[in-house]
Amino acid sequence: MTVPNEQSLRRSVAQLHQLLMVSAFAFASIGTPATAQMDMPGVKMAVQKQAKTKKKSTRKHAIEHRDTRSAVVKRTRKLARKPVQATGNVQHEKSAAPMNMPMDGSMATPSQPSPGGQMTTPMPAQPAPGAPMTMPMNERQASQMGAMPMQGAGHGMQGMTTKAALGPYPERRESSGTAWQPNASSAMSGPIIMAGGWMLMAHGTVNLVFDHQSGPRGEDKAFVSGILMAMASRPVGNGSMLQLRTMLSPDPLMGPSGYPLLLQTGETANGRTPLVDRQHPHDLFMELSASVSQQIGANSSVFIYGGLPGEPAFGPPAFMHRESIMDSPEAPITHHWLDSTHVSFGVVTAGLVLDGVKLEVSRFNAREPDQHRWNIETGPLDSTSVRLSWNPVRTLALQGSWGHFTDPEQLEPGVDQKRLSASALWADDVAPGWHMAATLAWGRKIVEHHSDDAFAAEASLAHGGWTFFGRGEMVDNRELLGIQEHGPAFRVGKVSLGAVRDFPIADHLSVGAGALFAVDFVPAPLTPLYGSSNPTGAMGFVRFKLH
Repeated sequence: MTVPNEQSLRRSVAQLHQLLMVSAFAFASIGTPATAQMDMPGVKMAVQKQAKTKKKSTRKHAIEHRDTRSAVVKRTRKLARKPVQATGNVQHEKSAAPMNMPMDGSMATPSQPSPGGQMTTPMPAQPAPGAPMTMPMNERQASQMGAMPMQGAGHGMQGMTTKAALGPYPERRESSGTAWQPNASSAMSGPIIMAGGWMLMAHGTVNLVFDHQSGPRGEDKAFVSGILMAMASRPVGNGSMLQLRTMLSPDPLMGPSGYPLLLQTGETANGRTPLVDRQHPHDLFMELSASVSQQIGANSSVFIYGGLPGEPAFGPPAFMHRESIMDSPEAPITHHWLDSTHVSFGVVTAGLVLDGVKLEVSRFNAREPDQHRWNIETGPLDSTSVRLSWNPVRTLALQGSWGHFTDPEQLEPGVDQKRLSASALWADDVAPGWHMAATLAWGRKIVEHHSDDAFAAEASLAHGGWTFFGRGEMVDNRELLGIQEHGPAFRVGKVSLGAVRDFPIADHLSVGAGALFAVDFVPAPLTPLYGSSNPTGAMGFVRFKLH
């Protein structure tokens, strides 16, 4: 008979020990219930209970090697851990159907797993103690959260996401009239109240300004300017939204001749002579409008907008609504090339929204407001404009527009104009607590056989209570000699820089103090009229802001 050597005996014992340990695990699993309750944060889930193995006492063999025993124990423990893996996702061996959990916290019945498949239930990461649970949402889902009753509705609901008026996109995209700005723009702030299905919001700024313009054409003046705005919106059907908007201005209080502003032209103070080197006051009623939109797809809609007065589909948002320069009390000298139609007495606009693209057409009364600033005027809707807008990313808003303006100038009856405009608006947070916005815009007026261009670049930077702003402009202007559109064109420019510091004084009210300084650029033929090739201007102001 052959006597086994020590090596063969050691190998046989190791195999026997391994078989005993696996058998013990199998018998322990048979006696364990199939399911048990596993507690997770906010959820109780039926899962297969982790099998427990009992250590079986076996006869010790003096010849068993320590390394062989350790390897068998590690393999046994690995098998015991395999049925349930404690990871961010609860995974069950051999199942394939995903298990959905509704947001009300109740458990959905999982689909029966197929043999050999895997069932995975995605679970959110456990929040830190005391932290709110967050739900990732895309921009469309966020916009659809609007008009929801929320805690604190009677106190302004700061931070609430409201629904856009013209389509299924973030409300922050909407600016003056039907114009767009970047999705990353700062939200319009103001007290919000929910009442009977309506969402009501108010917003406004009133500036008390002291203005100094140098040189023979300059002047000093104190005046009041600003806007006061109210909006009401509500759903009116399946995927439909109604919005009513009112905007008022205290500008008529400054008088019919407005305030001094070198190189500015446009409109009239008395119906006989044009305003030159002055900014005209806006009318008391800057907007009385209504819009209705109907969602026609997941990311598309159609809408109609009407106002008396209102803003047709032409140019970028009006300067007092552009985030890049809205904190400046100074009007741009490019105003009558880019956005002077923001107060048009009679507008109807129809538009189509396809995700980040918007095409709209307006019929409107292009006649500029007359010298009577307290009334509402009427006129035929005999002018046309078309605007194509595109927001390719959340930080950028692009537009190009064309318009045929019938009889726009009060002092030049019967003279029509064509206008073109293109602009790019950008906004984003550039660092924690720092927000920046910028605009590049171009406009062209074509009158009879000549065309004149205007360019503007604007930027603002906000941090805490501070806002810094600046603007550079260049214009081909034919009205500086008071000859309306028939004089020679002079290329003039302006650069202004300023800052304002706001201080909260009540829940929805702040007071701010600011100043700006401007340098004008005048060509040689106009230097005798202005006393210098670089006349200057300055403004100091205090403002009250409803937010």
